[in-house]
Amino acid sequence: MNVPEQLFYTDQHEWVRDEDGRFRVGITDYAQDALGDIVFVALPEVGAELHQGASFGEVESTKSVSEIYAPVQGVVVEVNAELETAPELVNSDPYGAGWLLVLQPIDLRATETMLDAEAYRALTEG
Repeated sequence: MNVPEQLFYTDQHEWVRDEDGRFRVGITDYAQDALGDIVFVALPEVGAELHQGASFGEVESTKSVSEIYAPVQGVVVEVNAELETAPELVNSDPYGAGWLLVLQPIDLRATETMLDAEAYRALTEG
């Protein structure tokens, strides 16, 4: 299982990359593997305000439909439009081309309460 060191993680299997004060968000390699082949991704509109821990979309696979949760409170500034026609990018490149959205967080310190790579590995391997 791939768990990049430089990212932050939630116990709901989302990852966050701090990009100069904006947070790029996706689901982890562990999550995409558990879901199986992803066939559809539903994301919010640009400008939507998300609340930490609240559902903001869904990932549908051949096995099930799973909700995606906001890792932090913030405003959606970008969504990955490529996922509309190529949802399988979440499977093939969850930390790259398969990202979901970019948030402008309300609190830049929000990552301080998230899991680091070591803690996320312990969560998923334990």
